[in-house]
Amino acid sequence: MRRHAGLAGDAQKAEPKGEFVKIRRRDLERLTTEVMQLRDFLPKIINGDILGTFQKLDAVESNMEKKEEEIEQLKMDCEHFRARLETAQADCMKEKKEKLDLRQQLNEAKQQLLQQAEYCTEMGAAVCTLLWGVSSNEEAVKTILGGTKAVKFFTITAQTMESFVKSLSEDMKQQDLDSDENQFVLALAGIVTNVAALACGREFLVSSSRELLDTMMHLLGDMKPGLCTKFKVLMLMSLYNVSINLKGLKYISESPGFIPLLWWLLNDPDTEVCLHVLRLLQSVILEPEVLAKSASEMRDTLPFQRIIALSKSRNADLQALAKELLEDLKILEYEA
Repeated sequence: MRRHAGLAGDAQKAEPKGEFVKIRRRDLERLTTEVMQLRDFLPKIINGDILGTFQKLDAVESNMEKKEEEIEQLKMDCEHFRARLETAQADCMKEKKEKLDLRQQLNEAKQQLLQQAEYCTEMGAAVCTLLWGVSSNEEAVKTILGGTKAVKFFTITAQTMESFVKSLSEDMKQQDLDSDENQFVLALAGIVTNVAALACGREFLVSSSRELLDTMMHLLGDMKPGLCTKFKVLMLMSLYNVSINLKGLKYISESPGFIPLLWWLLNDPDTEVCLHVLRLLQSVILEPEVLAKSASEMRDTLPFQRIIALSKSRNADLQALAKELLEDLKILEYEA
């Protein structure tokens, strides 16, 4: 018995470690049959779909890799553009600061220029007012005209007058008589009037300062009735004084638009303006050589009714001159 027990122990030690399951032969055969069937049919069923799926999967993975590369590139581009944006913003802030500095400098320059302009206008008004008074002296006028700056002075006078009229606002009803600008141009016009009151002055203006005469006639046509009447009167007095010189009268009367200008000025509500317009018109009528060239135009466009109305004015000087002119105008009937 001991030997038998010992043998049994040895047999157990010789057994393999794997486990075995008992099944029926019939079940084993059926399982084997099913496995064989699966081996035959499974590749036919799933091979095409799996292959297509794997191909699609490969394409998707490839596309994802490309997208990841694109995303990486976009990130790099984004960083690059962000850096450029920060640089541009810094430059923009720098430019804004520079512009603010320049604007401040410009404002300061404008302020300085305005102060200089005001000073020049103030000085010009003071000097020309003094010169206006001095120009009533014949010897003083001769000294002025004999200087090397006389032509330049009258050229600047024309430019200053023109600039002044352009600066007038359209709805301006009356000019501030006390302003430096107004006093400046009035003094200039007064100087021209006094210079033209002398024979040497008239000759100088006709020979060397025709630009001034043209400018005054142009400005008289630009200003509306009732505006800057004192300035108008001084310019009309200057033109009348020049008209005493035959050469001056011919130049003025032959200027384009001269006769229509007179009719335009006769509509001014200011009696002084109308008075000096009639005096200038009388100069033309009383000079046969000049009248011969203007008679036809005057006869066709002469505003008789306005002159008749002026002959009934309450202003004695204007009334007398208008009546006298109506008599003088009768010569146009003979000229016809």
